[in-house]
Amino acid sequence: MFEYLEVLKVIFIEQDRYMYMLRGLVFSIGTTAVAGVIGIVLGVIIAIMQIIHFYPFKNSKILKNFNPISELAILYINLIRGTPVIVQLMIFANAIFVGALRDTPILIIASIAFGINSAAYVAEIIRSGIEGLDKGQMEAARALGMPYPLAMIEIIIPQSIRNILPALVSQFISLLKETSIVGFIGGIDLLRSANIITSQTYRGIEPLLAVGLIYLILTSIFAMFMRKVEKGLKNK
Repeated sequence: MFEYLEVLKVIFIEQDRYMYMLRGLVFSIGTTAVAGVIGIVLGVIIAIMQIIHFYPFKNSKILKNFNPISELAILYINLIRGTPVIVQLMIFANAIFVGALRDTPILIIASIAFGINSAAYVAEIIRSGIEGLDKGQMEAARALGMPYPLAMIEIIIPQSIRNILPALVSQFISLLKETSIVGFIGGIDLLRSANIITSQTYRGIEPLLAVGLIYLILTSIFAMFMRKVEKGLKNK
């Protein structure tokens, strides 16, 4: 037992190798936080685009039921959900953030890529939550003279969030774990930090187990926090 503790000391403590883990932890949490904000904001917009009634070609026999805003949102969702997140990340890093943008911090590149990816899933979650509400809610709001956008912001979206919160929690936990692929574009995330320690110590199991434990602790804390938030919303 004590011999193995000495091994762990060599792996993580000597030469301050634990600092790789700490930097990777900060990077992963920062990327998840920024991507989560982008995902929620963009996801709400895409969700509203899907359900908004906009038919500019009502006088056309062929295109009278064509809703360009909704179709654009559906195209976005299908495109994002139909391609691997690693492909999207590589495209952002190697095709978009080049030239004048090549000095953009990797955290920003990764956050935007993950945020845009997450938005497609968040949009579907929010859309299902909105459509799951009684249609009389919107009709009552419009009858009182509320504009459609105000009714969505003040009445529909707050109620739908209560119903979709568990699904959103699962999505953000997945988002946190997805940050483990940032190493493909040079980011020092938790998994990349484990690989660095392995390359220096030739011990592969312990760093990976440490990373797995950190992810487990982070997701458990996040899930516990969101359960309390969900409980608080239900009691209102």
